[in-house]
Amino acid sequence: MLKKHAGLFEADASIWEWSQKNKEEKIEIIMGVKGMCYMQLECEGSDIDIHSQYGSVLDNPAWRLIQALASMRTVDNRITVEGFYDGIVPPAEELLQWSRDYPFDAVGAKQIFGLKRPLIVDEKTARDAFLFEPTMTVCGIESGYTGQGTKTILPKRSQAKLDCRLVPGQVPEDIASKIRAHLDKHGFDDIRVQILSSLMPFRSDIHDPFAKTVIQTAERVYGVDHIALLPSFGGSGPMSLFGQYLGAEKPIVSIGCSWWDDRIHAPNESIRLADFEQAIHYMIELFLTFGEAKA
Repeated sequence: MLKKHAGLFEADASIWEWSQKNKEEKIEIIMGVKGMCYMQLECEGSDIDIHSQYGSVLDNPAWRLIQALASMRTVDNRITVEGFYDGIVPPAEELLQWSRDYPFDAVGAKQIFGLKRPLIVDEKTARDAFLFEPTMTVCGIESGYTGQGTKTILPKRSQAKLDCRLVPGQVPEDIASKIRAHLDKHGFDDIRVQILSSLMPFRSDIHDPFAKTVIQTAERVYGVDHIALLPSFGGSGPMSLFGQYLGAEKPIVSIGCSWWDDRIHAPNESIRLADFEQAIHYMIELFLTFGEAKA
């Protein structure tokens, strides 16, 4: 739609569709997102499930996929795929300072998610990791029998969903090719890799006049001490396509009405009515202020 009808979407700036109030009730103003390379990995061992008595002589696709996944990340959570970190554009000191002003709320995360394990990074550097570092996440694994009771089988196939959140300097198709090369190099050439979704990372210029207008109007509605400025966000979205077809110099700022305990992507995802009404007030203030500035 953007490629075909770029002229219809022509604008001075873009407002993205999500942000939240953090644990301190500060509204987050977000200037970018990470990219995404979402893949499906599949290993096939046989045409049918086989009785597990043959486990001493036949290969198990579930174990094989587990071993392949384990080869791509160390126990201390460093991604080992050759070239994975190549080309990454490090954030400027000013952007790092933004993140240090609003450190990662480890205590809040433990309460919200009911964490059973400690963070995989030091709490002092967690916000930098959240905003500026790429990831490799096993989103799900499926294989064999997982119902009630027992069923002794060698599964015929195994499958994993894998997402990599990418930062500026990384390209989804390049990451997928490097994962393919890693698997081949380590003897897992039989494991199929399919890209299901891909997005480039994107980050707007934090000094753009529109960004300043967004911040100033937010301060009037939410209060000067209730603003959190984030140069990027840990999640992903197709911001890069708007930049590609409408002009990379056009600012994109993400604002919204969610909250820290919204259970995003989980059951009972929610917003609070008071936040929704305040966000409406904010949008009106932003439109009026920006319109006056343009006039």
